[in-house]
Amino acid sequence: MSKLFSPLKLKDVTFKNRIVISPMCQYSAIDGFANDWHLVHLGSRAVGGAGLIIQEASAVTPEGRITSSDLGIWKDEHVEKLKQIVSFIHAQGSVAGIQLAHAGRKASCAVPWEGGEQIAEGENSWLPVGPSPVPFKEGQVIPHELSVKEIQEIVMAFRAAAQRAKDAGYQVVEIHAAHGYLLHEFFSPISNKRTDIYGGSFENRIRLVIDVVEAVQSVWPENLPLFVRISATDWVEDGWNENDSVQLAAVLKDKGVDLIDASSGGNVPDAIIPAGPNYQVPFADKIRNEIGIRTGAVGIIVDAQQAEDILEQEKADLIFIARASLRDAYFPMHAAQALGDDHEWPNQYVRAKRG
Repeated sequence: MSKLFSPLKLKDVTFKNRIVISPMCQYSAIDGFANDWHLVHLGSRAVGGAGLIIQEASAVTPEGRITSSDLGIWKDEHVEKLKQIVSFIHAQGSVAGIQLAHAGRKASCAVPWEGGEQIAEGENSWLPVGPSPVPFKEGQVIPHELSVKEIQEIVMAFRAAAQRAKDAGYQVVEIHAAHGYLLHEFFSPISNKRTDIYGGSFENRIRLVIDVVEAVQSVWPENLPLFVRISATDWVEDGWNENDSVQLAAVLKDKGVDLIDASSGGNVPDAIIPAGPNYQVPFADKIRNEIGIRTGAVGIIVDAQQAEDILEQEKADLIFIARASLRDAYFPMHAAQALGDDHEWPNQYVRAKRG
């Protein structure tokens, strides 16, 4: 059996293989509610055989959405449809996870197919918030600088969202601290100019991430995995960098986080990013092997042998597939064939497995 199709157990959850469907925003919700698009989108990737399906960034407050069409988990009414989605994913033998998120200063945007730019006023707009009154891009709305009280309210919103995720039946929670969204904005000196307990020193800048982890852990079952997605570097001088990420990963490990999902970028609009196959894998490798915490590799991983090599070389423990999965919902089935593994197909599809 290939490494890619070997199981991995984290706490009381066993992933049948090492393929994870990365959280990918669909911008298809109304008032945060999931609908049949999300059921079919996520469900088809469970039918396709991935070990773990992580639902897209789900906002813990209405103001924490990237767009007005983002999924949400800020009120109890959101849970009913999510339960249906989770139930279907689990019925296919995959594990359902959810990413909890707050967009911070990158909120109040149009959906990508309408340009994706921040909406300054009018319908579907609101005032973004952040650690400091520093917009993501020149000309954008200056975000409201959060008070300590407001920060603590957001921490409690993550806690409440984690409780709802538990109620919906998810077996993995991932805290989104990457891509220039709120938690990343706090730990990066590019966007955090504060002088209070949430700014200045490394310890102060990571305080919010730690507060959120601890709040989530207060309601999330100890026997279920907790992931944190980070941007390992801002890709600019004087920004957050991979050595900072190693240091943060050590703290998160001590706090009981089970896996670091190692992405990068998103906090500086003009950063020069050398995107290409495996370009982010060295971050997962460095964190994994220097700190001794499990990691997920992500970023232009598009074929089975590429994924297998990352695992065989012990650079990561899970392979996060994003756009390759959008192109092919049955990526795991086809990857198993490419590696010569006898991957189980749904009974309804078995007649097409060979020939």
